[in-house]
Amino acid sequence: MAAVQKLQKCAVSPAGKHTASVIFLHGSGDTGRGLRAWVRDVTEPDLSFNHIRIIYPTAPARPYTPMRGALSTVWFDRHKISRDCPEDRESMDDMCNSLGLIIQGEVNAGIPKHRIVIGGFSMGGAMALHLACRYHPDVAGVFALSSFLNKDSAAYQAVEERLGADLPLPELLQCHGTKDDLVLHQWGEDTSELLKKAGMATTFHSFPGLHHQLSTPEMELLRGWILKKIPPLTSS
Repeated sequence: MAAVQKLQKCAVSPAGKHTASVIFLHGSGDTGRGLRAWVRDVTEPDLSFNHIRIIYPTAPARPYTPMRGALSTVWFDRHKISRDCPEDRESMDDMCNSLGLIIQGEVNAGIPKHRIVIGGFSMGGAMALHLACRYHPDVAGVFALSSFLNKDSAAYQAVEERLGADLPLPELLQCHGTKDDLVLHQWGEDTSELLKKAGMATTFHSFPGLHHQLSTPEMELLRGWILKKIPPLTSS
């Protein structure tokens, strides 16, 4: 296993007291700063909160097989962009350990795990699912935008095992455009159904006409869901 890497990140600080956190993972080839800029461009008003810190980590550059081994900022390697091939578990597990340092940093700052949401766009959503289902199932929730898991994903088995042991699982929000020609809408639907069958509480939203991209209505839906999962703390 590779050494645990400290990841670069940018963050949007809360306007008030920091009592919850969101970790938002970019898609393949992007950066935390790139995703942050994209979110700001499509969200009116900006995706920011009085009590929530939003962290946008950047994946380290690694050789990426679908690009014939060229370096790319990706969370893990894969044989091809398809549901029908084995996962590269080693690269996924290494990155889960590195992202775990960010989660631990929030915990050290006084934010309990049940006040942390993990999510991402495209490959970032798949990474978030592995992180939440397999390593940090005690987070408040997980979201995946325009994302999918492989048919034999270790995440399904992890969910089944926790269900069998009567252990809690985070709730999942998925969003997907019907015109996505990179990560097919059907792949997202199938992922949702398999996770639901394994025992996870899932909600799947289709966005008609949306390609492989973020949209303003999608981000508004996400904002409301985040506030539902990690609302402001009421003073006693």
